[in-house]
Amino acid sequence: MRAVLHSERARLTALYGSLLLLAGGGLVALVNVLLRRGLYSRVNGAVTTVLPGGVPAEGRDPAAGEKVFEPAQRLPPGTAPTAEQVEQWRVTRNLTTAASGAALHELTLVSLVALALFAVLSAWLAWWMAGRVLRPVGVITETARRLSGANLHERIALQAPPGELKRLADTFDGMLDRMEDLVGAQRRFAANAAHELRTPLAVQRAAAEIGLAGEPDAAKVARIRERLIAVADSSEHLVESLLLLAVSEEGLEAARPVDLAALARAELAAVADGAADAGVAVVRELAPLTVSGDGTLLGHLVRNLLANAVRHNRPGGRLRVRTSPSGVLTVSNTGPVIGPGEVPRLLEPFRRRAERRHTAGEGAGLGLSIVASIARAHGARLLAEANPAPDGGLTVRVRFPAEPATGRAAGRAAGRAAGRAAGRAAGSAAERAAGSGPGSAPRRG
Repeated sequence: MRAVLHSERARLTALYGSLLLLAGGGLVALVNVLLRRGLYSRVNGAVTTVLPGGVPAEGRDPAAGEKVFEPAQRLPPGTAPTAEQVEQWRVTRNLTTAASGAALHELTLVSLVALALFAVLSAWLAWWMAGRVLRPVGVITETARRLSGANLHERIALQAPPGELKRLADTFDGMLDRMEDLVGAQRRFAANAAHELRTPLAVQRAAAEIGLAGEPDAAKVARIRERLIAVADSSEHLVESLLLLAVSEEGLEAARPVDLAALARAELAAVADGAADAGVAVVRELAPLTVSGDGTLLGHLVRNLLANAVRHNRPGGRLRVRTSPSGVLTVSNTGPVIGPGEVPRLLEPFRRRAERRHTAGEGAGLGLSIVASIARAHGARLLAEANPAPDGGLTVRVRFPAEPATGRAAGRAAGRAAGRAAGRAAGSAAERAAGSGPGSAPRRG
């Protein structure tokens, strides 16, 4: 009972009922005030229109001793009323007062009874009206209470006329769509990350158990050793990509002007040999372009775009890199024909067009997702579209905002920077320790 009394429906009922009751009470009061001001004069005028007299009524003869009435006459100026006329005035006044008092008393009594009935009716109407108004809110509340990770597909789908509550329900449904997409992406990411991290471990275990079983000769041990180092390098590259993805999702610690054209020129020089070995022609149109952001993250963005453009190209293909003063970086490459529906999935982590074969230089499937994350951190808009046949391939455009990107809070930024610095220092120490051993392989970039 207490919950009902403290509910929004009870508050709206009290508000609506009070307003209706005030309106009804005001109407009753107004009628009584207007009648009190004019009722006496109207009754008095009705009574004094006739006076007792002895003139027979027109068309008939009066009976013996019967008094008939004639219209009242105004006395001439200067004429004093007779005693009979004064008595008639007193009778008229008393009759008028009694009639108007009785009428006002009856009107007041009837008005109070009607107002009490109207109050009860107003409370019921207010309760019903508040229930109808709050029904969509109840539907939204029940839907939100039922939601969990297992039934994020449910929607309110409110059937109501356009209005504030309809917009609220539609906004809630849109939020559920985004939440469902986010939860689905997180689940896929966790499953794919577990699979990607488990595969190198399985390869290492198989190489150690099978390759080193028995009494292997030195040549076999060397081959197994190279295989294990290659798998370790692949795992290290995967972990570094995951860390880069996590860092880019945190946003920018600080923003400073970065010459993106010079950065693209330097990264093109780094992939020039690989593009030449793959038979890919490089076309560059590097107009001056300076953006505000983190130079290291922007370097990873350009590097991943160029690496993907070379890796997924074809012999005799083309790689085109363009920067424009309007703030757009464009990387386009030829390659396999990609369906338009496949492009959005390529921006998700661990998504590839083909199954992973764990070959050298294959990549971890995080390149474009890292690019998208870095673009979001810089407030940039990323647009990827498939190139039509016969060239095929992909065109990626990153449009940077005109205003500088803002950083996070200084305390949180300093904490993350310190944590990453410690992690890098520990990783560098481990690498130096591993590199000091005989025959250690160089670290992959």
